[in-house]
Amino acid sequence: MMVEIFLLSLIQGITEFLPISSSSHLIIFSNYTNFENQSLSIDISLHIGSFLAVITYFYKDLINFFKNKKLFLKILVASTPVMFFGFLLVQTNFIDKLRNIEVIGWSTFIFGILLYLSDRYKLKKNISSDFNYKSAIFIGFFQILSLVPGVSRSGISITAARFLKFKRFDSAKISFLLSIPTLGAVSLFGLKNLLTNEDINISILNLISIFFSYIFSLITINYFLKYIKNFSLSIFVIYRIILGLILLFFAYL
Repeated sequence: MMVEIFLLSLIQGITEFLPISSSSHLIIFSNYTNFENQSLSIDISLHIGSFLAVITYFYKDLINFFKNKKLFLKILVASTPVMFFGFLLVQTNFIDKLRNIEVIGWSTFIFGILLYLSDRYKLKKNISSDFNYKSAIFIGFFQILSLVPGVSRSGISITAARFLKFKRFDSAKISFLLSIPTLGAVSLFGLKNLLTNEDINISILNLISIFFSYIFSLITINYFLKYIKNFSLSIFVIYRIILGLILLFFAYL
């Protein structure tokens, strides 16, 4: 039981902030394992842990939001499209139709190639001087694609920022800042379901899931930002292409 919670937290914590898609990895594991604890309440708890981690890491930036209202509005503008369309997809249950290995395989492969194309050049734009409303809107609409399992919210926002000529580190930072409203909305919506749905039982496992997800998410954010200062995104491109091809092989087998 604890091993399952640990593994799910590890998957969520690592894949949520790397450009490889957390939802696809959780779906893959749910399809090919018989984890008894991978319930809706656990999924919500895992996202809450990631949300608390990104808030902890970027707490200084959050404090600056209150001093820099323009940056706050830009982050809000960039986050609105994905939250709006995400709400629509959830309400219509259309998103459930996308949760299959074939879709994940194609999206993992195709958007891995797109990540490679965006990361080929040394670019110089940074978030402090070049992140304007046009950039926010462009990245914001790109983020809608992350609703498709396998695309990766982190991956597509970094890809969009790189196409706009932002440096790798600044692209990653933009992605992490944009995750705050999105993860916040998911966490609040999920928390509401946990507290109001009589069919969902809250237990110590939820708290343990939040804790482990928080720790793994915090570690991932820290080391990914250090990594991306010195290296390209090629390792993630290679991983996505290989994983995509494997999934497509099994999908059409």
